[in-house]
Amino acid sequence: MYKNFVRFALRKLGIMILTVFLISFFVFFIITLPPGDFLTNYIGRMSAAGETVSPELVAQLKSNYGLDQPFIVQYWKWISNIIFHGDFGYSFALSMPVGAVIKAYIVPTMVLSLVTMIFTYLIAIPIGIYSAVHQYSVGDYLFTSVGFIGMAVPNFLMGIILMFISFKLTGNTMLGLYSPGMENAPWSMAKMIDLLQHSIIPVLVIGLMNTCSLMRTMRGQMLDELGKNYVMTARAKGMKARAIRYKYCVRAAINPIVSSIGWSLVNIFTGTTIVAIVLNLPSMGRVMHNALLDQDMYLAGSWLFLMAIMTVVGTFISDLLLAWLDPRARAEYLKG
Repeated sequence: MYKNFVRFALRKLGIMILTVFLISFFVFFIITLPPGDFLTNYIGRMSAAGETVSPELVAQLKSNYGLDQPFIVQYWKWISNIIFHGDFGYSFALSMPVGAVIKAYIVPTMVLSLVTMIFTYLIAIPIGIYSAVHQYSVGDYLFTSVGFIGMAVPNFLMGIILMFISFKLTGNTMLGLYSPGMENAPWSMAKMIDLLQHSIIPVLVIGLMNTCSLMRTMRGQMLDELGKNYVMTARAKGMKARAIRYKYCVRAAINPIVSSIGWSLVNIFTGTTIVAIVLNLPSMGRVMHNALLDQDMYLAGSWLFLMAIMTVVGTFISDLLLAWLDPRARAEYLKG
């Protein structure tokens, strides 16, 4: 069994590597697909400001940035530098290496996304189980209504509403992740408390839609399991209802939730873009938005590439978790 599992893991790993390589090609292709490039926008802004841009200067800038080379040469230079040197290229708009930009923004983005993800699963799974077990009760109707509202209201609108409520209650809109003067202050208990206070609204806003969606999924799966024949058989044999629910039904119903881990984190990452702009968060979402507008291809391509890697790795982890949680999936994975 152990050898079969290792063989399965290695096979999935090989597929992952091939998938990541193909994704990198298509990401770079899509980023360079729109007409023009960063220099086109840059020269347009200079011309709008009344400055004259000579053809010689344009040719020199293209040569300096490598934009005068064919697409395949640009792609190979970009991907080979990432693989062999850990160099993601140069951000034209920010005038600094892409690696430095990612390093500056990845920590708050990751912290915010991971906290949101933990909040999502800790809230969605218990509520979904409760709603299924107490179907058509007052609590079920309440959570169902909240779930539909949460999925219907846009994240950015919810952010504005919560900022208004925060301002009315505390006199502070809680914009950003820190209060003025705290962002560059040394780490202390006061700064940690300030960070936690400012994280409440972003976590609620970003996590609400995913929480409501997962809650509905968990409820539906749990209801489906509760109506199956093995539940009635277990009850006929005298097994306690609580044991049936949590030992068998929850374990089977949670499979779709586990399989969603691969894309849930990326959804939270991408969902932070508009919210980050509205709430003035120092996350990668705003940087990515500006990179796309400026056609800053190395920065935009590198971030999309990293998100694709997270999706593929997350899917691989989901497969391993499913093999661990569900004997049926484990038997299927360990064949041959």
